[in-house]
Amino acid sequence: MGDPVPTIPEHDATGAVAAVYADIKATLGVPVVNLIWRHLATIDGGLAWAWGAAKPLYAMGAASVAVARLTERLTPPAFAPLAPGSLAAVGVPAGDIPVIQAMIAGYNRGNGLNLVALTALVSPVGAPAPAGAPPPAPTPGPALPPILSEGDVTPETWALIEALNRLGARPDEPIMASLWRHLGHWPGLLALTHAALAPRELDGSLRHAIDLTRGFARAEAAGLATLLADAGPAPEAARAAVADFTTHVITRMVPVGLAMTEWLADD
Repeated sequence: MGDPVPTIPEHDATGAVAAVYADIKATLGVPVVNLIWRHLATIDGGLAWAWGAAKPLYAMGAASVAVARLTERLTPPAFAPLAPGSLAAVGVPAGDIPVIQAMIAGYNRGNGLNLVALTALVSPVGAPAPAGAPPPAPTPGPALPPILSEGDVTPETWALIEALNRLGARPDEPIMASLWRHLGHWPGLLALTHAALAPRELDGSLRHAIDLTRGFARAEAAGLATLLADAGPAPEAARAAVADFTTHVITRMVPVGLAMTEWLADD
C-alpha cells in the first residue's frame, strides 16, 4: 500500500506536475511535497488551480504571518518528557535524531502554511490580512529518507503507523498523515510517540488543540482569501479535497507536530 488516497508521488512526477512540485518546495522552503498537493495532482486541473490561486499567499509572506499568529495562540498537547536514554533504548541512534527533527520541522512548516493558505481557498472573504515579508529561506537540513509504504515495513510497524493515525482522527479516517509513514524508519520512535500521544487523546487535550487549530485557521483564512490569485474555476473535486484535508488531517497534524518538536528538542 502506498498513499491511502490517490496521489502522484514525488518520484513519479513528470512534466508540469514535477515543475509545480519543485515550485512548491522552493516557495515554501520545505523538503517534501505534502500529501494534499500529491493528491490534488490526481484531479484534473486540481493542482494547477490550487497552486495558482494560493501561491501569492506563500510568496508574499502573508501565510507565514498568519501561521505565526496561529502558533502563538495555540498550546500543543503536552507529552510526558522522555526519560534519559529512551531513544537509544528503542533503537534510535543519536546520529539519526537531527534527521528526525529536520523531518518533523519540514512537515510542521508545510502543514502550517498549507493549513492557512488552503483554508483560504474554501473560505468566505473577510477583512484583508495584514501584510507580511516573504519568509526567509530555511537553512538546508540533512537529506531525508523516503516515505515508506506498507510493503516496506513489518506488519508490527504498519500497525503502529495506523494506530498513530487514528489518534485525534475522525472515525474511519480515510487519509493517512505522511509524517507517520516517514517516521516508519524508526519503529521504536513510533512506539514512544504513541505512548506519549495516546493519553492526550484520552484526556481530551489533543481534541481540544485540534479544535482550536481549526478555529484559528479559519479566522486567519478569511483575511487571506482577499489575496488569492484568480486561477479560474475550481474543479469541484479539488475544492472538496481541500476542504476535507484542511478540516481534518492537516488541522490534526499541526498541533501534533508542534508537540513532537517540543518533546524531542531536549533529548
